[in-house]
Amino acid sequence: MIGRLSLWLVIWMTASIVPVSSQEWAIAIHGGAGGPPEKLTPPRRQARRAGLETALGIGRDILAAGGTSMDAVEAVIRSMEDDASFNAGRGAVLTGDGKAELDASIMDGRDHQCGAVAGVTTVKNPISLARMVMTETKHVLLAGPGADAFATSMKLPLVDPSYFLSSRTAESTGDEASELHLGTVGCVARDQAGNLAAGTSTGGTTQKLPGRVGDSPIIGAGTFADNQTCAVSGTGIGEEYIRYAVAYDIAAQIRYADRSLESAVTEIMTQRLKPGDGGVIAISHDGTLVLQHNTPGMNCGAADARGRFEIFLELENGGRRPTTAPDATATVPTSRPDPSRPDQ
Repeated sequence: MIGRLSLWLVIWMTASIVPVSSQEWAIAIHGGAGGPPEKLTPPRRQARRAGLETALGIGRDILAAGGTSMDAVEAVIRSMEDDASFNAGRGAVLTGDGKAELDASIMDGRDHQCGAVAGVTTVKNPISLARMVMTETKHVLLAGPGADAFATSMKLPLVDPSYFLSSRTAESTGDEASELHLGTVGCVARDQAGNLAAGTSTGGTTQKLPGRVGDSPIIGAGTFADNQTCAVSGTGIGEEYIRYAVAYDIAAQIRYADRSLESAVTEIMTQRLKPGDGGVIAISHDGTLVLQHNTPGMNCGAADARGRFEIFLELENGGRRPTTAPDATATVPTSRPDPSRPDQ
């Protein structure tokens, strides 16, 4: 038991909670929390893993080249919005009347500038529209037809609503009905200048009421970024993330209670949210990455300037250290073997 605990501590200390230096970058992504990956067919597991690797590679390359955290977050999320494996953009789940209504938000930790959209139906990449709300208007959140019209005026790529249906197969539709998948894609990043950013995008929940809006476009619920504390993106049951102002609460614990990022996230995952509610990815001002979930699985990944590049479909113990460990408040970046990968 002592030997196993020591191994856990070594893994935790060397791979997850070591802060980066002032000139280094770090990034974490998620492709949604939900059921155990073994419930997915092998092709869908492989597609999810490939999509995560592609998105994380895009963010890594931008940050390694000296790009900004905002550019990295937007580009990463655009990649996942274009990938039908994820519940965002092209792969969005449908409302009760069979339509796709998309939400997204993005936030800059330097000055708390932010933008969001909700219920858009013709925008190929809602995360880019959310950023334009931030940069091109005095507003924070645009919704429904007004948001679609703004996208037209900004000459962003538009699609016919059928675009969100074209990638659906009998297999994927069946997975939506049988698989606990709480959707959403997200990214948090710290660039070489030390600036933080966060973004989140989603198609919402399967068979939701038309017009329903979850936490993803709500600043402070599904997305938050502040250079002095942390950047956060959530995935899960949006109503719960709104009720508990999850993303902001993590930053508030750091600012007002002098909590570490790890303990703040663990507090949310184990004390505020109920088991099965979802997951969180977060990065602190010093580049510490925390990934946790209280669902059976969470598609996620992390990379940094020290060579880390990891993809997971679930995290061991939900990303938390065993409760038998002293001061068990940190993430554990290991996962059970993925049945679709015989090399593990």
